[in-house]
Amino acid sequence: MLYKTPWPLLLAASLPALAQTTPAKPPTDQATALPAVTIAGKSNQGTMRPGALRDELVKTETISDKAIERSGATNINEALDKNPGIAVQLECSICNVRNVLLNNLPGRYTTLLIDGVPIFSSVSSAYGLDSVSVYGLERIDVARGAGASLIAPEALAGTVNIVTKRPLESENRVRLQLGQYGSRQADAYVAQTLQGGAITATLNYNKHDSVDADGNGVSEYSGFERKLGGVGFFVDDAGGFKVKGRLDVVNEKRGGGALGDDYAAIKASNTGNPFNWSRGVKASPDTSGWINPADGSIVPYSDGRGGFSEIIFTDRVQFLSTAEKRFGDSKLRVAVGAAEHKQDSFYELATYVGRQNQYYAEASWQMPVGDWTVTTGANYRFEDLNSRGVTAGGSAVIGIDDYTYQVPAVFVQAYRSFFNDTLEVNGSIRHDQHNVFGGITSPRFNALYHHTPQVSSRLSLGTGFRAPTSFFEQDHGILDTIRIDRQIKDPEVSSNLSYALSYAGDRLAVTSSYNYNSIKNFAILNPGGTDPVTGDPITLFTSAKDAVTVQGLDVNLSYLLTPALTVMAAAEVFDYRFPAGTLVFARPKAKAYFGFDYEQNGLDLSAKLVWTGPMDLRKFHDDGTGQQNRFNLDGTPKSDTSPNFVTLDMRAEYATSKKFAFYAGIDNALDYKQTDKESFLFVVGDGAPDVVHLWGPNRGRYVYAGVKLSF
Repeated sequence: MLYKTPWPLLLAASLPALAQTTPAKPPTDQATALPAVTIAGKSNQGTMRPGALRDELVKTETISDKAIERSGATNINEALDKNPGIAVQLECSICNVRNVLLNNLPGRYTTLLIDGVPIFSSVSSAYGLDSVSVYGLERIDVARGAGASLIAPEALAGTVNIVTKRPLESENRVRLQLGQYGSRQADAYVAQTLQGGAITATLNYNKHDSVDADGNGVSEYSGFERKLGGVGFFVDDAGGFKVKGRLDVVNEKRGGGALGDDYAAIKASNTGNPFNWSRGVKASPDTSGWINPADGSIVPYSDGRGGFSEIIFTDRVQFLSTAEKRFGDSKLRVAVGAAEHKQDSFYELATYVGRQNQYYAEASWQMPVGDWTVTTGANYRFEDLNSRGVTAGGSAVIGIDDYTYQVPAVFVQAYRSFFNDTLEVNGSIRHDQHNVFGGITSPRFNALYHHTPQVSSRLSLGTGFRAPTSFFEQDHGILDTIRIDRQIKDPEVSSNLSYALSYAGDRLAVTSSYNYNSIKNFAILNPGGTDPVTGDPITLFTSAKDAVTVQGLDVNLSYLLTPALTVMAAAEVFDYRFPAGTLVFARPKAKAYFGFDYEQNGLDLSAKLVWTGPMDLRKFHDDGTGQQNRFNLDGTPKSDTSPNFVTLDMRAEYATSKKFAFYAGIDNALDYKQTDKESFLFVVGDGAPDVVHLWGPNRGRYVYAGVKLSF
């Protein structure tokens, strides 16, 4: 079977590919996982400007390789952050686990694809997206809204598709960068074109020290060392197939809490108090511990450096390949992917070792049927997790969050245009046969109407589902329990609708959109349960009785003031309706974005300012009583509302020739950080500490500079 002997099959198969695209006429060579329809000659919106959309039926925004470079991003999380409708949310102040949010839905509802292949899970996304390099990419396509991908029904918030660059000429590039906090980075990209194809190689090394802004000895920004390597291959004609593929290897070590990277020493330190709890805003009056809000006494800390530290080692190997071949007016597409992900973790004296395998295979056939273009296909997804660990109290835990999902599926999609191509529609239906949750059918409808060659409307509605997986979705606090009691009987199911109105002229590009998403059976982890027989602590894995609903309105525009200068602006507002204990990480109700890009005579300047509005912390941190049971280390209650704040990023680059350029940048130039207003740390009513009171930047001003060489 595929999941028992994957690598030989996948490597031998290296044809494959499917992203689910449904071109209008004639089909193009675009490979993307989005069920897109190429608009032939109807619009000039196929640009990479802010506010513009790709020429596809499903609303798709693109972040170009140039925009990625201007952002100063070193990985996919940094490339996506601070873009309208997209946020990278920090979910732990000392291990810095981060998730990509689309339309402010939880990160587990965002599906990451590489060249149209879904090969990441909630486990591998938790820390793994920081290790997805942006060097050697052509672009990133973002489709916000559920049902954006026919092949990924679990993408209830949308998809992020990373498109590998197919080199057209041989080149060698090197980038070297130094920055504050001991950061240093080196990238290399080698591309060699061949007769009928090309091969590429990428290498990346990135190191950053941990950062402790308030001086208490507990970091707010975790230190890390990442080593990434990859090879890509492109074959223009392999028995009539056009093939592309890549193999990537990742090794990362990160640690937060106690400062330094002597991780063995930190893990071994489990007694005494190496921290100063009296430092920072509303800190404890006593260096040895914090105030117990229940009675005002001091809770002494004595678990050493390891008791307030989290250290994660990650190793990952992944392979994927895509291919397509035409047979007259029809087209065959196939795709395969495989990944092995290992995580060796230390969470505040508890240990967790997890290993995950993912395999993916797909084939589809696109053909004309009368006036319709019909795509039929099938795919198979396998995902498992095997774990073991030891609680902080010394109890062995085997397989606390183990699972195995096997999901074969079939799908069909039909596309047609009406009224001389003014109206384009597609409808699809997909049936997944889940080995745990049974048969699940997901219908979807998309429509695109061209008001004029510059103005268009897009409407999407339908359903999707997602099978809950592991503790990485919400809380690693369950590691203090001995088992999970899975009471979930149904998958998470989304009903969704989105509408977008867009205009793209020679200078102005603007898109406004509305998104509605209601999720039933929202998965909840509660580590406060008790085994009725033994009395041991357990985690309850349940579903919310009421739906979680998030609605959003946004507008995004750019204007070409001169051939060299582009300005952009965007704004978004959201409405959240959810039961207590579901959306547990605070989100803003409103954000605004302003920026510019200038490029002329070898000089490239860019800046982006982001305003984040207040967050209703009491609503998101509600413990079921209508209040947030959170206190500062001095015993005073945490703020119910976060302040609004502004961040400013700037970057300048000057190319002296085609072979040499140097650059410098400042992230968070205004040096705004949460610790100036309120600590990430908090205690609950009985004095127990936690590290996830999060609403603002965890690192202040960051200055960096580097050089780029091409030869």
